[in-house]
Amino acid sequence: MNYLAHSFLTFSDGQIVGQFLEDFIRNKDRYSFPKDIQDGITMHRAVDTFTDSHPAIHEAKKVFSPLVRLYAGAFVDVAMDYFVANDLSLHSLAEWKAHSLRVYRVLNEHEEWLPENFKKMLVKMEEDDWLYNYREDRGIKFSMRNVLNKAKYLEPDIPVFEAFLKNKSFLQECYHDFFPDLLAHAKGINTLIQLDHK
Repeated sequence: MNYLAHSFLTFSDGQIVGQFLEDFIRNKDRYSFPKDIQDGITMHRAVDTFTDSHPAIHEAKKVFSPLVRLYAGAFVDVAMDYFVANDLSLHSLAEWKAHSLRVYRVLNEHEEWLPENFKKMLVKMEEDDWLYNYREDRGIKFSMRNVLNKAKYLEPDIPVFEAFLKNKSFLQECYHDFFPDLLAHAKGINTLIQLDHK
């Protein structure tokens, strides 16, 4: 899952921070954070593990794997954010906008815990409102270009966005087969986290 989905699958401000930090920290550093941020790191890992093993995600990867092979999962993650952002059964557009603003506020309020490379990215994320704009094709195109630019072994002109557009209906079916299961799983993980606090 990508940034929007991870931020949505949270149950506290601390979990929001932890969900974002997971990709920016070393494993051995996770216990240096407050417990609620550690909970977000735990949630992020649980979400990723569940996602990687889901049959619908395996199907979705087939859209991108001929183009990018082992990087297919990264592009599926980005594609899923498009469908999350457009899922009005989860939030109205106004609620998605409010969610995005809340995430930026929470991350800025916890600036002391953010590594420098994440702080720099957060400025761009907030300026261009990445989270809300994942609902637009242009937002997904921008995000997929970022993945291509960061990947060591991929050429920047691989037509992954074109593959997304061509297979949007199929990817949406994969999303609908997958995301309710992920949401239920995240709620279950949060229940275990809360029990662990007692």
